[in-house]
Amino acid sequence: MTDRPGAPTRRGFLKAGLAGGGALVAGKAAAEGPDPVIPDPLITETQPWAQMWGDGVDVTPYGLPIDYESDVIRRNVEWLTADTISSVNFTPIHALDGTITPQGCAFERHHSGAIDLPKEDYRLMINGLVETPLIFTYADLERFPRVNHTYFLECAANSGMEWAGAQLNGAQFTHGMIHNMEYSGVPLRTLLQEAGVRPEGKWVYVEGADASSNGRSIPLEKALDDCLVAFKANGEALRKEHGYPVRLCVPGWEGNMWIKWLRRVEVTTEAVESREETSKYTDTLADGTSRKWTWAMDAKSVITAPSPQAPITHGRGPLVITGLAWSGRGAIERVDVSLDGGANWRTARLARPGQRMALTRFYLDIDWDGSEMLLQSRAMDETGYVQPTKTALREIRGLNSVYHNNGIQTWWVKTSGEAENVEVS
Repeated sequence: MTDRPGAPTRRGFLKAGLAGGGALVAGKAAAEGPDPVIPDPLITETQPWAQMWGDGVDVTPYGLPIDYESDVIRRNVEWLTADTISSVNFTPIHALDGTITPQGCAFERHHSGAIDLPKEDYRLMINGLVETPLIFTYADLERFPRVNHTYFLECAANSGMEWAGAQLNGAQFTHGMIHNMEYSGVPLRTLLQEAGVRPEGKWVYVEGADASSNGRSIPLEKALDDCLVAFKANGEALRKEHGYPVRLCVPGWEGNMWIKWLRRVEVTTEAVESREETSKYTDTLADGTSRKWTWAMDAKSVITAPSPQAPITHGRGPLVITGLAWSGRGAIERVDVSLDGGANWRTARLARPGQRMALTRFYLDIDWDGSEMLLQSRAMDETGYVQPTKTALREIRGLNSVYHNNGIQTWWVKTSGEAENVEVS
């Protein structure tokens, strides 16, 4: 194997393991040498788990996370909202790897709480400017040809607290209003074609069944392109908190448009101008005016480890820096990582080629010498868009915004290995 410049070698890993008291059994030669290695009883002695029966196959009919990983959970910020009914919690992105988010720890955002809607009682109405208004049951939807796609869902307010400076100390809280799942369902285009869109139809208004009647206007072109009426995620039924039994997927666009408990799709001549697209989910600029129709989520990235909730605990030596990148305008093509606050950049390794409207995992393998670092990542997508600094964003949009903050994030990694959210623009 040819080692990359600066990358840790296998010999380096062994050396680091010995220095840290690694679990190696001392052989005769080692025992006679000047630095004998103390045998590790976890290797040399029979442990309790190898001396008794384990659990049978039916102990947990639906598998649950093991107790040793019980800290990998969604978390709420209590002071962020008045109550948890209209609120958000955050995906523990600092503790995950790969790109697929388990449903059980994928973030939630509700406007009136997660409702209990049996699939037998589910109905979806297609109305408005259509030739034949239709109502579908859940069983009806299952009979249409279905597709599978992996998409990220990001709340427009993800990183919103960071507009004015470093606020929340953890990747889970700064960037955790995001998840990435494989969705199964029926293209919205199929259902609209079944109803027959009339020529004057230019928009659709999509609405949820919860008490907030959360609804958004979507251009017909997008609705006919890649929107998905989904009833499965990661191979199983949607969770209650993610819109069971049916939700809408609007790939690459802000999460508020991904209507949960989807009950109605109305074809209209123009946008409805609902609460969620006028007083909310518009971007207030420095002069008091607001940008609207800023649906697409621009290219963005974050280092998930090391980070405040995932400090370096092993000391000097080989270190894997990892994170996530995404873009609502296409696939991620490249991610650069800086160890010195943006003065110098190294190109990270993508775990796999970027996938359109889906999360991409990146890695940078270094040999950490124990010195301080100002860690940053910078994403580039297939359109040529480069993730901006926070300063560049503020020059255009000021400090009044809440939504669509895709500025570069900085973690200050101290000599102790602990990390802190800091502002380097």
